[in-house]
Amino acid sequence: MKEIGAYKAKTHLAELLDEVLAGETITISRHGTPVAIMMPVPSRQKASPQDVIAKLRRLRERARIDGLSLRDLIEEGRK
Repeated sequence: MKEIGAYKAKTHLAELLDEVLAGETITISRHGTPVAIMMPVPSRQKASPQDVIAKLRRLRERARIDGLSLRDLIEEGRK
């Protein structure tokens, strides 16, 4: 892990972002005291629309509120 001062981080932000994109983790310090960490964002794959729809359908099957209408639930929430 690389450590850099706040002033240098401010003046070289673009280069630091390139390093972070390459996988580097950088600690930013002020007067020798660590105050922030720059690190790559964990990659997240987007789910396909078909996968999202399938998950919603499975959720609907599990989350049943038989006998209650949406209006009943709204009114109950207002009490």
